[in-house]
Amino acid sequence: MVCFQILAAAIGAVAVVLVLRLWIVLRPQDVRPRESLNLLVVAGSGGHTTEILRLVGSLSSAYSPRHYVIADTDEMSSNKIKSFERDQANRDCNTMYPQYYIHQIPRSREVQQSWFSTVFTTLHSMSVSFPLILQVKPDLVLCNGPGTCIPICISALLLGILGVKKVIIVYVESICRVETLSLSGKILFHLSDHFIVQWPTLKEKYPKSVYLGRIV
Repeated sequence: MVCFQILAAAIGAVAVVLVLRLWIVLRPQDVRPRESLNLLVVAGSGGHTTEILRLVGSLSSAYSPRHYVIADTDEMSSNKIKSFERDQANRDCNTMYPQYYIHQIPRSREVQQSWFSTVFTTLHSMSVSFPLILQVKPDLVLCNGPGTCIPICISALLLGILGVKKVIIVYVESICRVETLSLSGKILFHLSDHFIVQWPTLKEKYPKSVYLGRIV
């Protein structure tokens, strides 16, 4: 009985420390000006990649280097990113454009995959995502809704909880979401540092979100 009480107390203490660390990581913090920001962009299949590349195209060269994360079965996004970066570099040969890298992780959920099996595939994706985040140590994670962003954002949060580095997470809900959030949005609404919506109806439902009009 004594051993059980000691174990329970130890588990409780660890839980309290983790909750405290999570609170510290999620609370608003002052952003200091920097000459460059190590940017990690999560791209998804189809429209998600098109939208996120439009956002990246509006950023300055200070967001450097750029790390793109895609699902390992998403060849289309890989081609779109390469084409986008090539066009950016060809616009002005005298301008130094950021270096970019493309990383692949296992897809956390396939279309029509059962929710039960999704738990295991997401854990598998997490096992690859966290070492990647630990290696890259981004200053900012930018995402807009593909399922791939869930293990990446959770890994970024873990980096802060473990005291390695505070990573800013910016989530931009897809322009297609007019009245309801996507599943990824519902999850990351509470975990992101900045949650941006593109329709006033979503701003009314989620007052803590940021409405900037249509940005893609």
